[in-house]
Amino acid sequence: MTARVLAFLVLLACACAAWAQEQAFTNRSTELKDRGAAEARTVATLPENTAVKVIARGGGWTHVEAGAQNGWVRVFHLRFPSTVETSSPSSSGGGFLSGLTSAIGGGRDKSQQTTIATTGVRGLSPEDLKNASPDAAALAKAQSYRVDKPAAERFAREGKLAAVQVEYSEGGRR
Repeated sequence: MTARVLAFLVLLACACAAWAQEQAFTNRSTELKDRGAAEARTVATLPENTAVKVIARGGGWTHVEAGAQNGWVRVFHLRFPSTVETSSPSSSGGGFLSGLTSAIGGGRDKSQQTTIATTGVRGLSPEDLKNASPDAAALAKAQSYRVDKPAAERFAREGKLAAVQVEYSEGGRR
């Protein structure tokens, strides 16, 4: 294999990895906004499972490109899939070239498993707090799911659920 072909394969593997890290999909129908804020103007509505390219992230919002449009969507309305490859014991080894061919999909005896990465957002921004407004309908809907203690205990018994004591950990607090 010539150095030029090897260099091309390395660049191809890097480009594939970069594309995969930047790819996401909407996990529900969501609004594409002109900036990362709830009160921002809606540019378009993206249907569920729309492929988007991630441009930047900021707080609870992600700047994306969806086809010819670009704008901001809520980070929780996106899923970031990644593929994890596991090799069988018989396919271990092989050195640099084997690793390179595995990276571009030419490895031996692999099973693929899809995993979903999750993203968390900590706290609310001062702008979020300033622009907050109550949603009486959402509150009423949430309250409609409330159950009393006997109903919860009956549900737990029917589901064969058991109580578990969880110790509080000081180390996790900041």
